[in-house]
Amino acid sequence: MKTKSKTGLVGLPISTRGGKFVAHYSEKGLAGIDWPKVGRASSRAVKSNGIPAKIKNWHRTTETALKKILAGKKSKLPPLDWMGKTEFQKSVWRQMLKISAGKTKSYGEIASAIGKPKAVRAVGGACGANPVPVLVPCHRVLAANKKL
Repeated sequence: MKTKSKTGLVGLPISTRGGKFVAHYSEKGLAGIDWPKVGRASSRAVKSNGIPAKIKNWHRTTETALKKILAGKKSKLPPLDWMGKTEFQKSVWRQMLKISAGKTKSYGEIASAIGKPKAVRAVGGACGANPVPVLVPCHRVLAANKKL
């Protein structure tokens, strides 16, 4: 199933043990992932006819990556489309991609790693704005006391 949103993104479902995620693709790559809807399937996914081959390939990569990462394994990611996002957000997300499974970093450590040691709250904001949760592991970034 697929949908084409008013933003021009194609949404395709990914079924996992945790529920059905919906991955959204632009012409440049994976632009977002929606968390599973509790108790019901997402209404944003319909048929996959007429999807460009590159998006089908990216979706296969996304599906494999999501399932592997949910199982605690490393995986290759599809191209990510962060068009319209700030350079600061992109720098935070690139830094999060460097955090290995089973490891965590604090907001302060991320801020220091991107050369903005005083931007701890802004790092938190970028984590919250992450359009590709799980694949870009914002869940591995914690407060200084190592709590969520």
